[in-house]
Amino acid sequence: MVYDNKNIVLNELIGLKVKVLRSLDKKQSGIKGVVVDETKNTLLIETENGRKRVVKKISVFRFYPGRKSYRVDGNEINFRPQDRIEKAIKFYRIRKK
Repeated sequence: MVYDNKNIVLNELIGLKVKVLRSLDKKQSGIKGVVVDETKNTLLIETENGRKRVVKKISVFRFYPGRKSYRVDGNEINFRPQDRIEKAIKFYRIRKK
């Protein structure tokens, strides 16, 4: 899969490296690792210190699918993974290429 700034919100996130840039829960800011699971409201991230569950809606993420990285607001991906293509299309349309 080739990721870009537009399609990152529509594609599979499990397996991607991620960093939590900001979160309303200060304990979650700065968490980094690999996404190992996803629910409608959370990402489960494997970190050096174990697995951490991060709330999507209150966080801003940076995903690293390769050499490039993409900033994603949690609201853009706050859907069940299987529903994201249908529901996140509005965010896909407004994101810059």
